[in-house]
Amino acid sequence: MTTMTRPGRTRYADLIVLGVEVAVLAAAVGIGALLNHRGVRLYADAAPLYATWKPHLGFGTPVAFLVGALFVWRATRWGADTRWTRLLVVGYLTSVLWTLSLALVDGWSAGLTERLTVQAEYLHEVPRVADVGLMLSGFADRILDFQPHSWSTHTAAHPPGALLFFVGLDRIGLGGGAAAGLACVLLGATVSVSVPVTLRALGAEDAARAVWPFLVLFPGAVWVGVSADGIFAAVVAGGLALLAVGGRPGAVLGGLLLGFALYLSYGFVLVGLLALTVVLLRTRDRLAVLLVAATAGAAVVAAFTVAGFWWLDGYHLVTRRYYQGWAADRPYGYWVWANLAALLLSAGPVVGPALRRAVAAVSVRRPPAPLATAVRQRIADAGPTVWLPVAAAVAVLAADLSGLSKAEVERIWLPFAVWLLVATAHLPRGHQRWWLAGQAATALAVNHLLWTVS
Repeated sequence: MTTMTRPGRTRYADLIVLGVEVAVLAAAVGIGALLNHRGVRLYADAAPLYATWKPHLGFGTPVAFLVGALFVWRATRWGADTRWTRLLVVGYLTSVLWTLSLALVDGWSAGLTERLTVQAEYLHEVPRVADVGLMLSGFADRILDFQPHSWSTHTAAHPPGALLFFVGLDRIGLGGGAAAGLACVLLGATVSVSVPVTLRALGAEDAARAVWPFLVLFPGAVWVGVSADGIFAAVVAGGLALLAVGGRPGAVLGGLLLGFALYLSYGFVLVGLLALTVVLLRTRDRLAVLLVAATAGAAVVAAFTVAGFWWLDGYHLVTRRYYQGWAADRPYGYWVWANLAALLLSAGPVVGPALRRAVAAVSVRRPPAPLATAVRQRIADAGPTVWLPVAAAVAVLAADLSGLSKAEVERIWLPFAVWLLVATAHLPRGHQRWWLAGQAATALAVNHLLWTVS
């Protein structure tokens, strides 16, 4: 009689988790189709994604396949051997090319230049902002729907920082859909730099190199190009990286960015869990960095408040606006679990097995020790490759259970999805290429089978 080796059991466990992912996704697609057929108001033709079934090709197709294939072939070696600065540059440029090519599968206009110009998007409101001060002071008055001057859907659903960003682009001569679309791509791709930089600063360079390919070939690039959530992910990741890298100057800049993130999305209060995790994982100056960053973030809050926008007023009004629209009809009983299926498509199928391995890393048996000592030792040993994805997973679950994220989470949760992928550091190097191929295939399949909507 033979006994399965530990690596064999681990591979088997990965396959079980992958099978569960496939089952959840199949159930979400099948039940979603049935509910749509019966007239249940999901408002998502290709549930669990907010998209429409429309198989198509575009002039971005050959580039996307070429970039994906080449990167899958070479990425593991590049990640291990390339000089650090060059690695980040190559990763960023590849991420930009990957995101752009996926966007252009839908065409230059529909995929890039006109994606943010429709009535529901931010650019629709930019010409209506003649005075930034008046916009901020009167922002909350226009959140509720069915008023003569109600904000359009995306603008109303977010604090004023999101609109302010696009107004700023317009004021410096970068107005219009092309500039806004390219800004989403160019800024969104910076997560392939910010996340590895964070890991390296926290003493996990080998992990940063292992995670790097999965951030470059991120399936969520389908929605980074083009949606404002790509910019949001960049702001959050950049702020967390600054908390990890710098002393007090980095803490100031990181606090300012994360403070501004609160005015990009109400859901980014949950980023506080990631920020606290980064600070606690630092090897020194934890309290000083925390206090400085919190002070900088509070300064941003104070600035918006003095300008006339009180965050809590906006939050209470947006929850009312949320249920003035489709959310009132979308069934919580479906979306509370189907959202997780949508996340599997934006984070990729690797996320489940990677998280399983990350959690398992904490439970590795050690010699007996007093309970308090054992707990401290396990927390210290786990490090950023466990606690950052765990923090991201907790944030996602909180957002999901809140009922304020019924559908469209494939883009809304992008700022958290990139941190879930930190768990891929626990994959054996020999498995990385196959998982990376699965990530690329997921993005290509979604982009070519569906007409995604921002």
